[in-house]
Formats: sequence, structure tokens, C-alpha cells
Amino acid sequence: MFAEIRQKRIMELLAKRQRLSFRELQNRIEASPATLRRDLAELESRGRLVRVHGGAVHPNYLSGEPSFDRRSRKEVIAKRLIAEEAVKLVGQNASVFLDAGTTCQEIGIRLMSRSDLILITYSVPLLMAARSGQARILCIGGELREVSRALVGALAQNWMKNLHFQIAFIAASGLSEKEGASATVLAETAIKNEAIERSQKAILVADSSKWNRPETIHFADWNRFEIWITDNRISHRAVRRIQAKGVQVIRAVAH
Repeated sequence: MFAEIRQKRIMELLAKRQRLSFRELQNRIEASPATLRRDLAELESRGRLVRVHGGAVHPNYLSGEPSFDRRSRKEVIAKRLIAEEAVKLVGQNASVFLDAGTTCQEIGIRLMSRSDLILITYSVPLLMAARSGQARILCIGGELREVSRALVGALAQNWMKNLHFQIAFIAASGLSEKEGASATVLAETAIKNEAIERSQKAILVADSSKWNRPETIHFADWNRFEIWITDNRISHRAVRRIQAKGVQVIRAVAH
């Protein structure tokens, strides 16, 4: 296949998907890894795409991070199924950290009716929803990040140093089979790491659309999680590979 044809095909794929891993591109483009890397480098030099860790993204993808409202409308069923599995893991009188993000919001809403729980979060939407709940709520203060509606920054990190919890539900914007969980913003990854460090059990909650689509900032290897809850579209092969790393995988299914 000629370089012009390969590169046209790469841009057609990115126009549809916005972001593709190197493996996904290899599966769709008839070229060796070395040739594909040269094509990506050339396209990047012409401003057609941006190379990122593990793949490439369309420039439009970087023009703005999806808002909380936009993300809340994606993978709605998968997030709800994940949340239903997640709440089953919360025992009596537990203290529970809830990460910012739409999947953790689904979990938090289901836990708020339990008066025996202490819920800790830096998610503003979750705090607003808590007004009608029964659980005790602790808010981690910080600077508001409007896109994710989360309270972040040095103040939030300092608050975290005084806390410990039985369970931490951690969200991720991207997942890599080799490296684990990643996100888009350093300020939020710092809080995620603190939460993992200060929990007795760290549980990753991320649907299958994140699989092998790592984001810019890696924040946790697989061995930092006891459990990964995802939806049933993740392949059995992927499940076996993650379980081999010592992580229990729960595939949420509709009943």
C-alpha cells in the first residue's frame, strides 16, 4: 500500500473515532510497525494528527475535554450496571471514597440512601445530589474545575492526607492492558493516587469503551487495584489477562 493511501486511511479512521491506539491502527492498516510510525510522524509534522502515548488522536479531540454533561450521556447503561455491582461490595458502617466522574456519581446516588455509611468525595454534582440522602457526607475542599465539576488542587490534596477509608471507587478516562489506568488532568490524578493509598480496598470502575485507549497521564498500575468492575462487552481474553495480574474482574450484566 502506498504511503498516500495509508495516510488517507489513517485520517479517515481518526475522523470517525477521534482517538486510536497503535494496536488498533496496526489492525486496520496494512503496514509494519516501523512504517506506521513513519506515517504517524509525517502526519503529525503536517498538523494532521497528534501522537500520544500508545497511539494518535485527531486535533479536534484536543480542542476541548468533554464536559461532565457530555460524558454523563455516554455509556449510560454500562455505568448503571457497573454501579449496581459496585454497591454490592460496600459493607455495613463503611467509609467510602467516591472519585469524580459520571460512573462514580451513579454509585454515590445508590449509596446515599444508607444511613450507616460515610461518603467522601470531591465531586460537586455528587455533593448536590446528597441533599436528599441519608448517608453522612464529607466534602474534600479545593478549587473548582468546571469541566469535571470537581474540587482539585493543593488544598484538596492536603485534605486527603487526613483521611482513611475502607473502600475507594476510582474512575479512569483510559485503560491500558500493560500499564493500567490513566486520566487527562494531573490535578485529578493526584487525588486519585491519594485515595488509592489511603484505602483498604481500591476498586477501579471503568466501562469497556476505555479499554486499550490510554489517556495522557498514567496514574495507577493494575496491581494497585483489588477489583475492576466493567461491563460485559469486555472480552473474556482481556479479563483473563487482567486476572493474571492479580486483579479480580467483575463484568456487570443486565438481569
